[in-house]
Parts: sequence; structure tokens; C-alpha cells
Amino acid sequence: MRLTRPMLAVAGAVAVLALAGCGSGDGKAETKVPVTATGSLESLAAKVKCTPDMQIDSDEVRQAICKTSAGKFVFATFATDRGQREWINDAKDYGGYYLVGRKWVAVGTDKVVKALRPTLGGWEEIGTDHSKHTS
Repeated sequence: MRLTRPMLAVAGAVAVLALAGCGSGDGKAETKVPVTATGSLESLAAKVKCTPDMQIDSDEVRQAICKTSAGKFVFATFATDRGQREWINDAKDYGGYYLVGRKWVAVGTDKVVKALRPTLGGWEEIGTDHSKHTS
């Protein structure tokens, strides 16, 4: 089965909704950020000491659920920078916190993203905040 962008966006959105929760900063000074890590999904997961539970394994994107002492998160690697940016842009509509490196992203709570950054480097992005919307 060939994965399309809408299918990948839905998969990412489901993962974000399943894993993202209300996070809050702890007010501590920001930890020094290392050079952004690179590598396969497995090598990146090994750096943060998690065993990836593969969800998607295609030519364009590889996506897994990981769990560390900080909590659960979605780890995804991409074949192209453009594919990564499209995935992030689509997924951010569903909220969540994103740690972004070159051709990879980790998605979880604010606490998890902040815990991963001292090991993986990268930069943080935040999805759309829907908490102020009323029905």
C-alpha cells in the first residue's frame, strides 16, 4: 500500500492526539543544547535509550512510538526535508510539541520534548493551541 500525504498527516495527528497532553515548563534555566543528532530512526532512538515500536515503515517516512523515563513520544524520520516540513505543517494543526532535527522529529508533551533536547539537539516547535476554543 502506498502512503499518501493525507494518510501520513492523519497518522501523525492521531499520534499527537494520543500522546500530547497539557505540559508546563518547570521554570529551570534551559540546558545547553548539543549539535543536532543525525541518523536512522533506530540510531536516534538508541541515543535516548528507547526501543522504537514501529508504526509506519515506508520509503518516505518511518514512524515509531518510543517511551523513555520522561514519557511517550512519536519519533519519525523522513527521506526528504520537504517531506518532513509537509508532515510537520500538517501535524501542527492538531497541537503538540515538536523537537525537530534534520529529517527527523519527536512529538510529545512539552516535558518530553524538553527532556530529549539535551541529547538530540534540534529546535522546538509548538502546534496550534486549541485550549482557548469554545464550542
